Amino acid sequence: MTDSVLNVVLGLVATGISAGLGWLAQTVRRRRRLGRIQAFFGMPAGSDCLLVVNRKAGSGGSVSRNDVYALMELSALVKECGARPELVAHDQVRQGLGAKAEFCLGGPASNDRTAAHLRSWLPGVEFALDSDGPPYDLTIRAGEREFAYLHEPGRPGREVFAVLARLRVGPDARPVFLVAGQTAVSNHAAVRYLLANHRALARRYGSDGAFAVVLRVVDSGAYGPDVVDLAADVSDLVAAAPAPVAG
Repeated sequence: MTDSVLNVVLGLVATGISAGLGWLAQTVRRRRRLGRIQAFFGMPAGSDCLLVVNRKAGSGGSVSRNDVYALMELSALVKECGARPELVAHDQVRQGLGAKAEFCLGGPASNDRTAAHLRSWLPGVEFALDSDGPPYDLTIRAGEREFAYLHEPGRPGREVFAVLARLRVGPDARPVFLVAGQTAVSNHAAVRYLLANHRALARRYGSDGAFAVVLRVVDSGAYGPDVVDLAADVSDLVAAAPAPVAG
């Protein structure tokens, strides 16, 4: 074998080794990334996940288009984690918390389970209905702060808010993600915020920590669910998980 042929062979071998190491490194990174996502959302491969669906305000039981979009994006997340989604109407859920990861979509006016979660785990947060206005005229009260739905003539949804929370009901329990907006668009916006910022949320609150934030959706009539920012961190209002019962 001449030197030139030997150099070509060695070059091909080096290229193959480099490509193999690159593929292996990418595979390891993907698996680590997926592992972090599964840990944060409480959905290891093969587990079950509960998607609790609300109803459209003023309807007999239909789901708003924006809530359907939010559920589709959550379903994609569940599939990525290798978990099994279970879609259940809010008034048909008859099970406790912690056995499955849960995403509960919609404010308390459209989702009875959200109302129960707020009473039990976010007692400092409430949705106050303006009896003189239409159903979406809700003010979110978080502690001493208020976040009112802002609209102008011809510009509905000038400023609208949503509560996004991660609740831990016990040390070994799966998390509950609460997405409670003043409108369906704000529900969708909060889901997008969660999916886009889960890494930052995990760094701030820990992979298994509880938190609650209020999100502001700006001019949803023009921008839909795409322009969102953090209005307030109200994690101090999350109720502590009960202590385990001694055996």
